[in-house]
Amino acid sequence: MSGQRTTRTVPGTGGPGSGRAPGRTGRVLSNLAVALGLVLFLGGFVWGAVVYRPYTVPTTSMAPTIGAGDRVLAERIDGGEVRRGDVVVFTDEAWSNAPMVKRVVAVGGDKVSCCRDGRLTVNGEQIDEPYLAEDTVTGFADFPEVTVPKGRLFLLGDERSASLDSTAHLTDAARGTVSRGAVQARVDAVVWPMDGSLQAPTGFEKLGALSSPGPFGTVVAAVIGGAVLVLGGAAYGPLAQRAGASWARTNGGGAGVR
Repeated sequence: MSGQRTTRTVPGTGGPGSGRAPGRTGRVLSNLAVALGLVLFLGGFVWGAVVYRPYTVPTTSMAPTIGAGDRVLAERIDGGEVRRGDVVVFTDEAWSNAPMVKRVVAVGGDKVSCCRDGRLTVNGEQIDEPYLAEDTVTGFADFPEVTVPKGRLFLLGDERSASLDSTAHLTDAARGTVSRGAVQARVDAVVWPMDGSLQAPTGFEKLGALSSPGPFGTVVAAVIGGAVLVLGGAAYGPLAQRAGASWARTNGGGAGVR
């Protein structure tokens, strides 16, 4: 017999140093996850900042949709994009020097009045408004039919009994209407407290198409998804390295020396 020593490894171990491979793979995957997560997380915030403007609503005139002190995100839009049922932010010097938040219930050419059976009427159609408080109809103030001039809007607060809206300006030259050009943004969601996107004003569908929802849901998904990837990627790297080291010790101990 010769004195030559032969080293044999257990099949599948890949030889010396193979235990480091899972660690390298883990680092690569974790780095990719963190990079993608940062893109989504930061991109979501940047996208939101470009598309939305934050506002704090100081009064209860839009309750229960928006309460006093609630923080909302309003999508920057052109006044020409406004449709019936939209909750908009606008500034009209005849109303106030500060931005106001109200709901558009009629647009140029519409005939609006209140109330028939306690409900708002637009172009002869009674409007179902599920976003109002159940007892709101008892506080409705009647007003005669108003024909909204072209290029203008008729707006009401969702708290109809306590809102300084178009009904408070019916004796003005514009009959309580506001120019489309006064609109700065359309409210998409209440973010504090976290009530989420506004309820769709489906009662106005019989009069025409509604506005499409803004990208609020997509922005939130991007931010949350990015945060998960960053945290998951940061945690996966160390875990993969630890698992790789454990795998190396286990398989290295099984190698035979003869």
